[in-house]
Amino acid sequence: MKTMLSVKTDAKLKKKAQQVARDLGLPLGTIVNRYLQQLVTEQRVVFERPEIPNAETRKAIAQVRKDWAEGNMKAFSPAFDNAEDAITWLNT
Repeated sequence: MKTMLSVKTDAKLKKKAQQVARDLGLPLGTIVNRYLQQLVTEQRVVFERPEIPNAETRKAIAQVRKDWAEGNMKAFSPAFDNAEDAITWLNT
């Protein structure tokens, strides 16, 4: 049997959550139900703080995004047919 659950939340948060769910190809209700199932199963609530990359990592990410946007494929690993070729490429 299904029932309705009404939850008050910020309108902007709801819209953003709906967009993320849509991008994932899931209804928002499915995501909420999964969180509720996890709450019942684990009997705990986990609030995680997202990891924040340090300055060096942020710089590397920015460079990768720039290379990708500019089509600089030399910055990315090609596909390899075997491990020896991959190791050779890594060592060059």
